[in-house]
Amino acid sequence: MKAIALIAHDRCKQDMIAFARVHAHALRGRALIATRTTGTLLERELGLEVECYLSGPEGGDLQIGAQIAEGHVAAVVFLRDVLTAQPHEPDISALLRVCDVHNVPVATNLATAEIVLAGLASR
Repeated sequence: MKAIALIAHDRCKQDMIAFARVHAHALRGRALIATRTTGTLLERELGLEVECYLSGPEGGDLQIGAQIAEGHVAAVVFLRDVLTAQPHEPDISALLRVCDVHNVPVATNLATAEIVLAGLASR
């Protein structure tokens, strides 16, 4: 089964927790991967089973990008803090680019995350 990747910048982590809480029933039945802090929070707060990679600034975005390139990811929910400069912006751009190259849906806000998750459920 292909995984759903869950990533959230620091100022968006509580939004990710709230999103995952509402959709826990759908997420529990899927393989989940995440950057370290986001994944750890999802495990601790909601009891979800998440395979955690490095944090984003340490290369976690690139690790998830590699999983996308290898065909192991069905969709990405990446709640980005677009109002704050990120020191690893090139990695973020690379992750978004690899989603486009491999035709993997990527949601960068809660509205599109809802649509992506609904689309996965209908498959």
